[in-house]
Amino acid sequence: MNHVSDLRTCFREPIAELYDAARLLDAAVVAHMSGQRALAAELLLSANMPVVRNWLNSIWGSKSEYVSYRATPESRPPLPKAERTPLRMPTVETRLRLHRRDGFHCRCCGIPVIRTEVRQFFHRQYPQLRIWETGNDNQHAAFQALWVQYDHILPHALGGTNDFENLLIACAACNYGRMQFTFAEVGLHNPMTREPVRSLWDGLERVLPSSPFAAMSSNPLMQPTGRERPSAD
Repeated sequence: MNHVSDLRTCFREPIAELYDAARLLDAAVVAHMSGQRALAAELLLSANMPVVRNWLNSIWGSKSEYVSYRATPESRPPLPKAERTPLRMPTVETRLRLHRRDGFHCRCCGIPVIRTEVRQFFHRQYPQLRIWETGNDNQHAAFQALWVQYDHILPHALGGTNDFENLLIACAACNYGRMQFTFAEVGLHNPMTREPVRSLWDGLERVLPSSPFAAMSSNPLMQPTGRERPSAD
């Protein structure tokens, strides 16, 4: 059966609160960098929205109604682990290349994303907020949902390599929702067939001293955008 006509762009359309949370985090960066730590803490707390966590859990949960597998003519069993390329984190140079190509938006659903290092910075700076504790429900919802992933286009389990050409920028929901399957096997278009989202969103990199990623943009008050959601005025 030909499933091409019913392929989707993403598992579930992003909700407005994801963009609201990103704007609150961006405002927290502005407050922090201007020395207004109490305001920054308040904004960080405001971005920790239960509705954002619910959106994420609805996709990456084990019983998600939005994710289902279907065999395709190209489907094949996973390779034995001994035959797979060893998994490794992309080098800084490769990650820089990926963000130059894909920006700071998920290539699948288009939501803004934030690197682990930015979240860790806020976790250290504001320990009283307990931004990232053990267990999913004890982690900041916005940092969790907007958590950047360096995902394999051809899944690692099927022989995908760690080379730049086989990697893309994804959010946590799209990465963990797809797991070891191809895009077609979970009913998604290959996102590399369309242009990435372009906006002024910089992943909040400017808050990190000496971040090599911050040089990509230096504009304050970034406005994260999605394909169906224009920037705020």
